[in-house]
Amino acid sequence: MHPYLIAKGILSILLLLTLANSSVGARPRKLGLWSPDTNLLTYHNGGVLQGNIQISIVWYGYFSRAQKTIVTDFLLSLTSNPRQPNPSVAQWWSTIDRLYLSKVGKSNQKSQITIVRQADNWYQYGKSLTMSQIAQLASKARTPKGGITLVFTAQDIAVEGFCRNQCAIHGSDQSSRTTYIWVGNSETQCPGQCAWPFHQPLYGPQTPPLLPPNGNVGVDGMVMNLASMIAGTVTNPFGNGYFQGPQEAPMEACTACPGVYGRGAFPGYAGQLLTDSSTGASYNANGANGRKYLLPAIFDPATSVCSTLN
Repeated sequence: MHPYLIAKGILSILLLLTLANSSVGARPRKLGLWSPDTNLLTYHNGGVLQGNIQISIVWYGYFSRAQKTIVTDFLLSLTSNPRQPNPSVAQWWSTIDRLYLSKVGKSNQKSQITIVRQADNWYQYGKSLTMSQIAQLASKARTPKGGITLVFTAQDIAVEGFCRNQCAIHGSDQSSRTTYIWVGNSETQCPGQCAWPFHQPLYGPQTPPLLPPNGNVGVDGMVMNLASMIAGTVTNPFGNGYFQGPQEAPMEACTACPGVYGRGAFPGYAGQLLTDSSTGASYNANGANGRKYLLPAIFDPATSVCSTLN
């Protein structure tokens, strides 16, 4: 297993990358100071996730029905739906398919996400988790080969490294050829780090935060981080797909564009976004059931630019 851990840099494009340890395999990946050379993101002849990608979800701690629905509606939005006006979540996903997945393997097969099961876990390991416990939670979900387990931790759960240098991770179990993603709810712990631009940044100019499209700073922040991790998981699930930099600490499809959500973005400014006329909330993608989301830019390996929806 070699998880990739993402920390959101607010006012700098420098990312944190360090090595960490985990009990489920070898070479986990963490963030330390590093300035990416985005011209080097290439394919390394390894596997990607394609076709019908099955998703299992573990909700660790208390999540309200409304919070769960914000996240699951995002996952449902990844499948193309004509009722989603552009720019849409499905359009964002098709960009990943076009720029990455269609270039290798089953190039004529469209990839889609399917939720196959969800389970609540009521504090099995208490309210302070290690990375190895996150991996154990994922392994117990018994996700089918080629699928992804999503582990979400509630706002009262402390996770090893959370807020200090990471907001989310993705990793894999080589023996079962399955992958997992962990994302934490940062609303009460570090919203300035993991939910920016919906909260004032931890450092730098304290400009007014944007309004979250679903009215929940923590969960809207979770969706932003989840989107980045899904992009990294499907394009570099086992550490030998699409990435730049060292294999143990790579930059991937979305993390190569830190803090970029719309055209004209620069450190501390998310870019040109859409505004919901009824709520004043900022977003860049329409989703299922009338939802709106803010999704990260996707790095285009062919042009070395960050591709945004608007």
